[in-house]
Amino acid sequence: MTSRLRAPVSAVVMAGMVAVAGACSSMSAGAPSQPGGVSAPPATSAVQFSIKPSNGHRRVPPGKTVMVSVTNGKLTGVTAGAPGDPLTGKLKHGHTVWMSRNTLHTATRYTVHASAVDAAGHTVTATSSFRTLAPHQVENTTIFEAAHGTYGVGMPITLTFDHPVTNRRAVERALHVSASKPVTGAWYWDGDSTVYFRPRNYWPEHTTVHFEGDLDGVEAAPGVYGTHTLKQVFTIGDSLIAVASTTEHHVQIYRHKKLYATWPISTGKPGDDTPNGTYLTIEKGNPVEMKGPGYDLMVPFSVRFTWSGDYMHDAYWSVGEQGFTNVSHGCVNLSPANAETYYNWAVPGDPVTVTGSPRGGAWGNGWTVWFLTWKELVNGSSLHRAIRVGKHGDRPVDPSTLKKKPLTSPVLTSQPGNADPA
Repeated sequence: MTSRLRAPVSAVVMAGMVAVAGACSSMSAGAPSQPGGVSAPPATSAVQFSIKPSNGHRRVPPGKTVMVSVTNGKLTGVTAGAPGDPLTGKLKHGHTVWMSRNTLHTATRYTVHASAVDAAGHTVTATSSFRTLAPHQVENTTIFEAAHGTYGVGMPITLTFDHPVTNRRAVERALHVSASKPVTGAWYWDGDSTVYFRPRNYWPEHTTVHFEGDLDGVEAAPGVYGTHTLKQVFTIGDSLIAVASTTEHHVQIYRHKKLYATWPISTGKPGDDTPNGTYLTIEKGNPVEMKGPGYDLMVPFSVRFTWSGDYMHDAYWSVGEQGFTNVSHGCVNLSPANAETYYNWAVPGDPVTVTGSPRGGAWGNGWTVWFLTWKELVNGSSLHRAIRVGKHGDRPVDPSTLKKKPLTSPVLTSQPGNADPA
């Protein structure tokens, strides 16, 4: 699902911002009043302003920032922005420079007001207005998660881009996550059109996740700009984890981080082996039509975990083999009662780990981001950094400073190398 919501409307910017080009100077100095209310001629002030971008500029690149500087005086205040697009910034260098923090948005008229005081105490003001360019090519970004949808503890935040992203660092810096329960994770680029945010360990159950992509004005590729702020809120539901052994012929079901049941199963027969790996449930249907050499069946209580067609499902025809031998075409066969129980609980993003198979899992055959070790995940970030996420936002951290934690699979995370052949 796509969410393309514009940032909330409001204007004005308090002290603090960064530069662009050109300069504008517009000064007026206050003067003391004479007796009888007659103003004396304005005193001449030596204060000089430089405001970048320059006044009247009509095609300012939106990735730039704003800088106000003053000589022979000190800045006392800066406001900058546009209706619905305020800028914030910071005074620096002894109150002689103000630089913006925000990236400028596309096709927007901005106005900057600055005031300064000279050594004699005279107040001087300056104003500048400019407009950012309207890009010829627009980067549209979509997020998989639905508004207020519920997902499993393995679900990554998944973003896709309709133009290849070459400036991954700029895009990644614009992506932000907050969560009602703290996690540490990282962004991972899967090619140039998809990026995931995956926690180091599974999300805590019943976490509310907020995502915001401040992409308006970000140049994702030469001449290709984002023009919207992407926001979404979704929820992590109950912890439901399945671990299926192709050699032991059973699946262990963990619910709320505790072993709920061990059910007999039958997995793929030789030649149709169910592949190893930690997958995530994708979708479910009751029934789902399944076709193959010599069969065409409507299969009840089916929960999919690979794109190639592997499901955990009701296999009433193989109950006698479940727990003893592998006879399926690659799916995990369950009894009708167990399949119905699992089906009723499952949501997209529940981890399903397959072990013991002679066949390794294939990257991209399903949601396979949990094939990755923590080190591999961080290395897939364009910034090579981890992200600490809390209810007030996120912050980057050096992965080398994080404490090593003992492996806690399958309840909290996936086993390293889980997709390798046995």
